[in-house]
Amino acid sequence: MNDGGRSPAIELAGVSRTYGARSPEEVRALRGIDLKLAAGEFVSVEGPSGCGKTTLLNLLGLLDSPSAGELRWDGTPVGERSDRERSRMRLERVGFIFQRFYLLPTLTAAENVELPMRALRRPRGERHERSAALLAEVGLTGRARAYPHQLSGGEEQRVAIARALANAPGLLLADEPTGELDSANAATVLDLLGAARARRGATLVLVTHNPEVARRADRHLTLRDGRLVGDRREA
Repeated sequence: MNDGGRSPAIELAGVSRTYGARSPEEVRALRGIDLKLAAGEFVSVEGPSGCGKTTLLNLLGLLDSPSAGELRWDGTPVGERSDRERSRMRLERVGFIFQRFYLLPTLTAAENVELPMRALRRPRGERHERSAALLAEVGLTGRARAYPHQLSGGEEQRVAIARALANAPGLLLADEPTGELDSANAATVLDLLGAARARRGATLVLVTHNPEVARRADRHLTLRDGRLVGDRREA
């Protein structure tokens, strides 16, 4: 497998996301977002709880669709693609890292890393070889046969990073990836994400409440009440 899927240029034009529209429980999670992300950027997304950070990440990663406005990848409206095409794009071009790891408890570390490749029907030998290489990249060569309950939190998150890289995505989306970790493990995880992004030329979008974590990024977005209220680039 070629390592380094094409990193997309992404544009949101007037994007809003509303849940439970026209009901008493209506939630306007995002409101009129205009945003362009260049291929290969490292972007942090900051803001208080409930401001729309995770919703934005879900839209970028094609887990959700806008209620209004348009999302484009490489200039093409994503809404014009079928559900099957979007699912394929997500598998091939997006890697997700979550706060709570979401490793399957009945699978070993190596088997968890192989899951995205199995979804794309990669040959078994290729899966095994790539899983071993990715676990080595995150410093877990000796833990390939360990189950999640046998791993520390930091090790679980490193397995999750390896899994996110399995199909060589061009877009990495990290939702509070250090939220469950102590400072030493958090620093290790951020180093690994930064190295993976630099090595592959991937776009990295990272949601965080932690200003120390956000400081690693080259560009800083701030959301409040579903609106984009800040967009700052490092000098």
